[in-house]
Amino acid sequence: MAKVNRLQFNRRDIVFAAIVLLVIIVDQLSKFWILNHLQPGEVLWDARVFRIIHVLNTGAAFGIFKGQTPILIVVDFIGIAAILFLVFGMRRQWPFIDKMLVRTSVALILGGTIGNMIDRIRVGQVTDFIDFKIWPVFNVADSSVTIGTILLAYCLIFLAGRVQTKE
Repeated sequence: MAKVNRLQFNRRDIVFAAIVLLVIIVDQLSKFWILNHLQPGEVLWDARVFRIIHVLNTGAAFGIFKGQTPILIVVDFIGIAAILFLVFGMRRQWPFIDKMLVRTSVALILGGTIGNMIDRIRVGQVTDFIDFKIWPVFNVADSSVTIGTILLAYCLIFLAGRVQTKE
């Protein structure tokens, strides 16, 4: 009887999925609350350097590509597919991908990407609400992508060369 190739799920896969789901849930719940309690442009709280304000963004980060929602959705799908392929399809060839810090960083990026993609598909724009006044208004998904990207850059710069390849 031939062996059946099945996906091997390990602790890292479970943590990866949990982080992705947690980011999506927190992001969507926070946006749901903002959408149901504030009108666009309305401020909930203002502490001079920080405020909670309801802003709708039809573009990507920093408001670039405004009104390009269909293209951004396609880019999101391509990014999600690429991340899943790297994490689950390339981990044997690139053991670095299986490191917990790398998995965590990629999970943060994936969760944030999915969170914003849900908004684009559901309402055609992304709800932003965190405003430090010196930076464009952002949300939980944006924060997750940013933190994940910084962590991944750290891993690539400082940890990538230390991983031994499996033979």
